[in-house]
Amino acid sequence: MSIPAAYIGVILIWSTTPLAIQWSSHGVGFLFGITSRMMIGVLVGLLIAGLCRVRLPRHADACRTYLAAGLGLFFAMTTVYWSSQFIPSGWMSVIFGLAPIITGVMATFWLAEQALTAARVTGIFLGLTGLAIMLLGSQQLGPEADYGIAGMFFSVVAYSASAVAIKRIGAEIPALATTIGGLVVAMPLLLLLYLLTGEPLPTFIPPRAAISILYLGLVGSVLGFALYYYVLRHVEATRVALITLITPVLALMLGHYLNGEALQTEAIIGSATILSGLLLFEYGQQAGKWVRDTLMG
Repeated sequence: MSIPAAYIGVILIWSTTPLAIQWSSHGVGFLFGITSRMMIGVLVGLLIAGLCRVRLPRHADACRTYLAAGLGLFFAMTTVYWSSQFIPSGWMSVIFGLAPIITGVMATFWLAEQALTAARVTGIFLGLTGLAIMLLGSQQLGPEADYGIAGMFFSVVAYSASAVAIKRIGAEIPALATTIGGLVVAMPLLLLLYLLTGEPLPTFIPPRAAISILYLGLVGSVLGFALYYYVLRHVEATRVALITLITPVLALMLGHYLNGEALQTEAIIGSATILSGLLLFEYGQQAGKWVRDTLMG
């Protein structure tokens, strides 16, 4: 597979996912949207694993990895879908752009990875400042928009904690096995939540919602993860991190042109501040080193 094509594929999938999440819930409810998506993802993932003869290891570390991935999927994705009722799709992508920062902070303490340098601390501050700016601007969206922002932030924390937990376990298992195992763990929890809420099955699924569910189940859940892990294996980590800087901008544009979402001043300023914080968090130390070496050399 072409590495540039896979890289572009990840950007396009991640950019379109927030809008597809919103559309997949229209007329059917967010719980039906996410449960049907994950069910499709499980079935397709198991089919691909069977065709490619990818086995799911069952040793202790593998089971802990599936549990960490599944709980992360359940809490992160459920709150993403719930939050999509209250805020624009572009905002969802921008807030989720905080994931590398939150993951980096957790990894510093749980994995003893790179220390929190001055550049990284400043990046964290900028990221949280941008979130606060968007929170102020949410008042124009209605009183429930704050719920959406809070839900998205919780989703980022859940996603980051899951990623760090998987890294801490360190099981040597195929990426597809991790994806399928996580989906298998998340599915019963989603079905239980569906039953507990008493949400009825929809009698009619609007065409746009049906297409969005199929897109997310086939492309967003399976192909998206496969391409991401492929890129992660063949591209430098710093270049992979650039994806989180590109997708929020594209998601904002798609939400504006395809879903009629207003580009508020607070949203633009907040997004720019969050992305600046992410840029500083990821590349601030390297940039500082380059400047010092240039001046001294």
